[in-house]
Parts: sequence; structure tokens; C-alpha cells
Amino acid sequence: MTSSLTDKVVLVTGGSKGIGKGIARVFARLGSKVLLVARGAADGDRAAAEIRESGGIAAFQRGDVSELASMQRAAAAAAEQYGGLDILCANAGIFPSAALADLSEAQWDKVFDVNVKGTLFSVQACLPYLQKSDAGRIIVTSSITGPITGFPGSSHYAATKAAQLGFVRTAAIELAKYKITINAVLPGNIVTEGLQDLGEQFLNQMLAAIPLKRLGTTDDVGYAVAFLASPEAGFITGQTIVVDGGQVLPESLQAVGT
Repeated sequence: MTSSLTDKVVLVTGGSKGIGKGIARVFARLGSKVLLVARGAADGDRAAAEIRESGGIAAFQRGDVSELASMQRAAAAAAEQYGGLDILCANAGIFPSAALADLSEAQWDKVFDVNVKGTLFSVQACLPYLQKSDAGRIIVTSSITGPITGFPGSSHYAATKAAQLGFVRTAAIELAKYKITINAVLPGNIVTEGLQDLGEQFLNQMLAAIPLKRLGTTDDVGYAVAFLASPEAGFITGQTIVVDGGQVLPESLQAVGT
């Protein structure tokens, strides 16, 4: 896999920070040409510049995954700048907290617009270009929250992450005729700007629940994504990889301590 992603063109949504930025950095490290897509121009330009300063090939395109036309412009920009598009990392997502009893329709709709509709629009916008690639790949960033676990205040977020997996399984069947694979990664607790904002006490509680006794890094997720995007994973589609240090395995904290 070290060299098999060289010169592949990769579009990463939500690529300006957090897991998306880590995914983009890994692909650039492996020799791919990366287009970062996000709403925040300042963060996006900075992230792309950091990758270039490290010797990678990267550019930024402002885009909103909840708007199909915006994603169509982003996909076209990747193809125009790099001569095509091979890999879509549908990573953009939001995770606001709201108690179930207080959750408003507007809050629910906003999370679904970005996390679920955004996944659909990203795939639809990139599909014409992926069909022309000899190694079309789509990797969706879901989460352990929703498909496997639950967390108070995240019912809307959890629902979107579970919905993404339903989308992936059926999309895998439809996209197979184009020789395009689609899979998902389910990160656990990964060290990002957003996670650190939750405070030291929260981080320590999460650490206690992870058998590997460390929080994940964005590189941990990035290399899982890179594997699914590689030719070596060409016979894998409609599947998920959990990247959580074993967090979902113990039935109690006592089990972790053994």
C-alpha cells in the first residue's frame, strides 16, 4: 500500500480540521494528490498549506456538503486541477449535543442535512469522475456512536451515523457495476480539536474504557481509510472498519482492567 496510492486524486470533505485533515495528511504522505473541501476558507487554506510544506500535494476548495451544486463544483475543481478523481472520502460531519427532550426539529434537520444528505450529495457529485477512474473508491466516515454505541445528547448524531451505514450497504450494490467500492470507517474517541474541547475529565473517562489505553489519532483513522482506498482492498465493499482501540469490546470497565 505504501506506493499503490501514488498519484491518486483524493477529495476529502471536512478536510480542514480534525479527522478529515488527518485523512488528507495521510494520503498526501502516501503520494496522493489531495483536494480538501470545507466551509471554512481560512482553516482549509491553512490545512492545505501545511500539507504542501511537508512535501505533499494539496489544494483547498470551499464547499458545503449539504448543497449538491457546491459539491459538484468541488468535484469539478479536483478533476480540473489534477486531471481526474479516484477517491472520495466523505468525512464531513457535525456533532452538536442536545438532550432528547429538548431536541428541536431544526436541530434534527441540520445534523441530517450535513451528515446524511451531505454523504449523498458528495457521492452524487463525484460519481461521474469516479466512473472514469480505474480504481474508484468511496470511504464514508461514520462513528461507533449510533451503529454500535450510544451517548446522551447525541440521539440525532447517532441516527445519522447509523443511516450512513444503511446507505453504504445499498450503494455498494449499485456502484459495483462501475467497479467502484464504498466502505465506512467507524472511529471511536480520536484526539481532535473537538474532542479536546470536552475537557480533561471527559478524556480521562474515555481513556479508561479503551483496552489499548490510549486515545486514537487522526493518523489511525487515516491509514484505515487509505487501506480501503488502496488496490489491495479492491474486493472489499459495503463493509465497515471500527477504529477505536477496542473500546466497544468490554462489557464493563472491570473487563478493561483485567
